[in-house]
Amino acid sequence: MTRSLGKVWEMVTDPLEDLRWLWRLRTFELTIRELRLDGRVVGSVHLGVGQEAIAVGAVSALGPADPVFATYRGHNWALACGVPSEALFAELMGRASGINGGRGGSAYFSAPAYRFYGENSIVGAGTPHAVGAALAGVYDGSNRVSLTVFGDGAMNQGGVHESMNLAAARNLPVIFLCENNYWSEMTPITETTRDPELYKRAAAYGIHGERIDGNSVQEVRSAVGRAVERGRNGGGPTLIEAMTARLVGHYIGDVEHYRRPGELDAAKAAEPIVRLREELLRNGIPEETLDAIEDEVTRETQAAAERAAASEPASPATVKEHLYA
Repeated sequence: MTRSLGKVWEMVTDPLEDLRWLWRLRTFELTIRELRLDGRVVGSVHLGVGQEAIAVGAVSALGPADPVFATYRGHNWALACGVPSEALFAELMGRASGINGGRGGSAYFSAPAYRFYGENSIVGAGTPHAVGAALAGVYDGSNRVSLTVFGDGAMNQGGVHESMNLAAARNLPVIFLCENNYWSEMTPITETTRDPELYKRAAAYGIHGERIDGNSVQEVRSAVGRAVERGRNGGGPTLIEAMTARLVGHYIGDVEHYRRPGELDAAKAAEPIVRLREELLRNGIPEETLDAIEDEVTRETQAAAERAAASEPASPATVKEHLYA
């Protein structure tokens, strides 16, 4: 349920269902990592292990017609939007049954039927697309809110700032969601900007900005819910900085020599699944119930990957089809 603009935004939620979604995204990413390492997935792959709560919380606060524009670290977002894991596995394995017929791979797939308008290997390039979708929504009367997600490194891209400026100037319903995992590829955000509290940049555009705990599904859901309500009711765009950590390298094959001593251990102790499990245990949910959810989701994910692997590879004879210039 929602309350009117200016009041606390709430949604009736099921923490066990949140845990199930977190595990669904996590097991997909871990399986993709195995498939990439053994050669069944090829090409550039960037995983969102540890950042699942942002996608789960944000998408659950959007309406069914509100579009999502992700970065190249977008598997979590596609799954949260409802893209079937088997179709996504097939896409990354170059199968004809993939969500884009095996043509997009990890970095370029799109699923508009699920209001997921794709990844983009240009840093921050989803932001102008999201602004365009919001502007179109003003003219077609749909009153949709568009969400664009990007990393902390993208906050220094000119296109991101131009997008925020246009959204602010036209008072468009856009949610700019920054997944701040402290690393701009292999460089800490503290070395690329004078003030690492990135949400403060919203003030320069006269829009609302806030920093939240990106490892809490409920906190993300509440913040995005307020932003949706603000945008849909004429309050304009919002910048949300969601603090999180990636538990893997920037890409598969990253040796992570840049990690500080103890950093990864601290991140693993505070990651979304560990935290939600601990919360549920404190609230009296039996550990067996939580383990059963993990086992069930793991089996479902493995079965989806096996079905995708057994499907027909995309035909090289069609490589010149669906090309536009």
